[in-house]
Amino acid sequence: MAGYIGGVSQPRFLFVRGGAIGDFIMTLPAIGAVRERWPESHIEILGYPHIIELANGRYYADATRSIEARALAQFFVSGGSLDSALVDYFGSFNVVVSYLYDPDEVFAENIRRCGVRQLITSSPRVTESPAAQHYCKPLEALALYVDKPQPRLFPSQADRDAAERFLAGYGSGRRIAVVHPGSGGEKKNWPAEKFGEICRWLMDSTSLLVIQGEADEEAGRQLVKILAGREFRWAKGLKLVELAAVLQRSAVYVGNDSGITHLAVAVGAPTVAIFGPNSSSLWHPVGERVRVVSMGTDDVAQVRRAVDEVVAA
Repeated sequence: MAGYIGGVSQPRFLFVRGGAIGDFIMTLPAIGAVRERWPESHIEILGYPHIIELANGRYYADATRSIEARALAQFFVSGGSLDSALVDYFGSFNVVVSYLYDPDEVFAENIRRCGVRQLITSSPRVTESPAAQHYCKPLEALALYVDKPQPRLFPSQADRDAAERFLAGYGSGRRIAVVHPGSGGEKKNWPAEKFGEICRWLMDSTSLLVIQGEADEEAGRQLVKILAGREFRWAKGLKLVELAAVLQRSAVYVGNDSGITHLAVAVGAPTVAIFGPNSSSLWHPVGERVRVVSMGTDDVAQVRRAVDEVVAA
């Protein structure tokens, strides 16, 4: 029957997903397709806790587990002695979908040793199709086809309450523009002086919020110098789920090729993404209120036009 997996009407699915923030967000359409097709199924995600929390109890996942657990180490050793509790855990799922980089299939073989009914594996490396499509492709093994996948995130009420507290009193009723001048790699960063131009322009009509993560300190320092004497607020130290809810309330977001940019798109924030020459178009975010600008000649003017477009869309 169409609603059954292996004769079970309420199947158990496990998605194994390492990688960074953007990698995980681009995998959400695949997880969401399973949720939509089998709404009564039990779905769990094995991954990095601070990232997969975005999905835990927020439509996609009923539970999560850390991929950093010490007992999991033996699953990456050929013929390793497997933890009995984890053997039972993996064996309890009808379907396991793994996006781990596993060229020698060591992890896959150990998962099969647990008695998993169906294991679906896929390379985490995106080389041909747009990222979200790439991660949905393995589900064709379940006769599940996803047309135009679009990542979406659904902050919880607790997340939204945290965002409300964080933003309380800021802006005096003005709209809030958010920028993220950093990324996971310096070569992906738009020059600080250009970000400064856009920030000064945005501050004429909005209150400015600047995101700074652990890898963004240098980009942040440069921006502070450029904006000397201008008032803005930092977004630092927020959990990802809280930052997602803050972004959901923004009037516009401008950022580099980064996981935070994908986060902004996934919560529906009007977004302008700035991609450099070393960034793959396969990772371009898409959406009615999303524009991608390539670094180069006249890119400041292009970003300004793109901001106007996404705000008006």
